[in-house]
Amino acid sequence: MIELYTHNTPNGHKISICLEELELPYTVKHINVYEGEQFKEEFVALNPNAKVPVIVDQETGQTVFESCAILLYLADKTGRLVSQSTQGRWEAIQWLFFQAASIGPMFGQRAHFALFAPEKIPYAIERYTKETERLYGVLEQRLKQQKYLCGDEYSIVDIAHWGWVYTAKRMGFGFDQFSCLIAWHDQIAERPAVQKGIQVPGPLPF
Repeated sequence: MIELYTHNTPNGHKISICLEELELPYTVKHINVYEGEQFKEEFVALNPNAKVPVIVDQETGQTVFESCAILLYLADKTGRLVSQSTQGRWEAIQWLFFQAASIGPMFGQRAHFALFAPEKIPYAIERYTKETERLYGVLEQRLKQQKYLCGDEYSIVDIAHWGWVYTAKRMGFGFDQFSCLIAWHDQIAERPAVQKGIQVPGPLPF
């Protein structure tokens, strides 16, 4: 049994989607980040960085934090949703790093400065808008070449990126000029496991 410590965020939804795709049994422990529950001593003992999501695998005793690391752990545990070849695995790993280092932080900063910052700073909004548009372009070019981000097979790499692209769309940040990205997003959105996973522990609050 997997214990999932999560909140309704793009990173949290990555893991609930993956667990649903893999049909792994799991329980949900909702960590309300708006109330600061991520800073409680018992949660910091699981993740010193005080961020959701975290999983605890009761079968192995393994605790894993950082959403892309969790995705890779779950894929390795089941032998699914990641290539079993050395070349394919490293392709997946580098795209997971790309999501963690670029897509998540840049999309997050755009949302912060454009929607949530108490003071609207034009320079910051322009900077992060331009960078996210560039990143949309990277994904678009990738998807012009193949059906999914790591080839013709749906994988944890798609799950990692989809959570953030879906959230951007829900926030009103469109990407209508990127036709391949739109098609990829809409196709994944129709998957039953995705539709169920984005409701755990609740839908996005927008």
